[in-house]
Amino acid sequence: MTKAAIFPTKYVQGNGELKRIKSYVEHLGNSFFVLISESGYKRFGSILKESFGDSVKVDFAIFNGECSKTEINRLREEFKAKGSDVIIAVGGGKIHDTCKAIGYYEKAPVVIVPTIASTDAPCSAVSVIYTDDGVVEEYLFVPKNPDLVLVDTEIVANAPARLLVAGMGDALATYFEARASVRSHSKTMAGGYTTDTAFALAKLCYDTLINEGYKAKLAVENKVVTQAVEKIIEANTLLSGIGFESGGLGAAHSVHNGFTALEETHSLYHGEKVAFGVLVQLVLENAPMEEIEEVLYFCNEVGLPTTLRELNVTDKSKEKLMKVAELSCAETETIHCMPFEVTPEDVYAAILTADALGENYKK
Repeated sequence: MTKAAIFPTKYVQGNGELKRIKSYVEHLGNSFFVLISESGYKRFGSILKESFGDSVKVDFAIFNGECSKTEINRLREEFKAKGSDVIIAVGGGKIHDTCKAIGYYEKAPVVIVPTIASTDAPCSAVSVIYTDDGVVEEYLFVPKNPDLVLVDTEIVANAPARLLVAGMGDALATYFEARASVRSHSKTMAGGYTTDTAFALAKLCYDTLINEGYKAKLAVENKVVTQAVEKIIEANTLLSGIGFESGGLGAAHSVHNGFTALEETHSLYHGEKVAFGVLVQLVLENAPMEEIEEVLYFCNEVGLPTTLRELNVTDKSKEKLMKVAELSCAETETIHCMPFEVTPEDVYAAILTADALGENYKK
């Protein structure tokens, strides 16, 4: 049995670290191409310029908002025209994915600088490619993880608290999905079976959420960095990133993908829908009530959805929810990594049961 695990080359996290970015990247090259949004440039452009100074060449490229082939090709041409040899992404998920794609095609080192901690994507070796209209088109699996992930906790703590909580929802799935992959002997995105290291990190991710999540939410609502905030940012970004990629995926993320069939859920963040997917997975597994109640308590404490009502789904008709269930069970979905067969009928039943559990718990 071949086991495998993959990691970013270096992970750095701390208060004010963006001011020190030059010291972390100068060994990677001599000419830096910084991909950033217009609003991001207004907020962080001066910090980056001050850090790099005049000793190295730095060019800024404004991201157009969509990680599409059109945008990737446009920026590849600009990258080459500037003579750059390192690409840096400052911002959120689509900027990160675009950066990883450009780095892959241009064979350049990749540096990821998340300004929010709402997903576990920064450390991964995958890019989600969309059409120009924002519809998922394909996944690009690149051969290596980013050369550096640099997280400035002061910047993350000043983002809306809901984004950090959404990251907790995404991270909440990490342990349960890795556990399912281990039980089913499923291969992971790392190209082998789950290592003990990846599984231990997935469990640490869950324990950190349970112990530190509520304290971190309260701190970020007040725009301050505490030890709890530091721990949750690491859980959302590094522990969950390694956990999902090298630990394995299961039903929770497939259920999230299923809910994309319902337009009323589109206003919710990825991790908010994943959190409800965790409850659905636990119902599918017939997990002990003690475990389900711990998840319900955590979600209610930090403000993650546990009911269809909180997902903006008021029509619970079988016809509508079966669309979600059928998409969740599409041939390529990771729900088939569960240690038992799962049908759309099973998912439909689990969705209604999870919703009932959530509603009853609130009472």
